[in-house]
Amino acid sequence: MQEKIKLSCPVVVEGRYDKQRICSVAEGTVITLDGFSVFNNQEKITLLRRLCGEGNIIILTDSDSAGGFIRARLKGYLPAEKIINLYVPRIKGKEKRKKTPSKEGFLGVEGMENEVLRQVLSPFSGEFVPKAGITKARLYTDGLLGGENSAAKRDEVAKRLSLPAGMTPKAFLEAINIICTYQQYLEAVKDI
Repeated sequence: MQEKIKLSCPVVVEGRYDKQRICSVAEGTVITLDGFSVFNNQEKITLLRRLCGEGNIIILTDSDSAGGFIRARLKGYLPAEKIINLYVPRIKGKEKRKKTPSKEGFLGVEGMENEVLRQVLSPFSGEFVPKAGITKARLYTDGLLGGENSAAKRDEVAKRLSLPAGMTPKAFLEAINIICTYQQYLEAVKDI
């Protein structure tokens, strides 16, 4: 059995099954949002703000529209510079405990294999250093920012990297610097 990753900052997930999956591969603080109900829970929001006051937090919601909505709403409650957005790959499938696939047909955090979760979380077992080193200027040069059809081009690259569509340029930049190397980025933008 592999040793668990020791997380350097708290991880925020949607629900208890997501928390169980994270805790199967990592040690550290994992906080559940209990889905959309977090927005009616002032105590939980206060806790998240307090954690942000002490350092960064990782937000790891599902890579579907509901997960995107939760991320977007949390940005209104928490300081953006304290949030590290992580994404699980968009993999078609159904969680084992469910009878039917999700609305969009993708696995969520709870459906990810241990190795996938380890890859997503391992950069945060110590001090975070961006892997790809991509900048906004590079996104602009590659036509993924500030140009005609840049959002559609970002969505195509996101698809190639198993990231959700519709990401803001900032979220996209954060994600690629976490999940891929410079060479993997170049391969993903090739022929766009």
